[in-house]
Amino acid sequence: MDTATAHAVSLSPSAARRVAEIVAHEGNPALMLRLTVSGGGCSGFQYGFSLDAAVNEDDRVFDAGPAKLVVDEVSLDLLGGAEVHYDDGLMASHFTVRNPNATASCGCGTSFAVG
Repeated sequence: MDTATAHAVSLSPSAARRVAEIVAHEGNPALMLRLTVSGGGCSGFQYGFSLDAAVNEDDRVFDAGPAKLVVDEVSLDLLGGAEVHYDDGLMASHFTVRNPNATASCGCGTSFAVG
């Protein structure tokens, strides 16, 4: 696997559809889903999601058809190969991250640890 592929982060089809719906509702086609990793949470690191129209110098943008995902280089070191998924369940609807770099995660699904 080449370096670009190993450091890619993707949106599942359900996540791409949901991001596109949110962007359409907001009425700003420049908006992208921003995924960040910060210290904290139950397991050491936690995921953060926001909408952003800006692309910073240290950002990577991943195109997923009708939606875009933006990740900064520092977060990308912990997210390479991950997929953002959108779960639309009876009890709750939310974005989740399927991260192959996580060695442990907590029940809330928003924090993780790396080995």
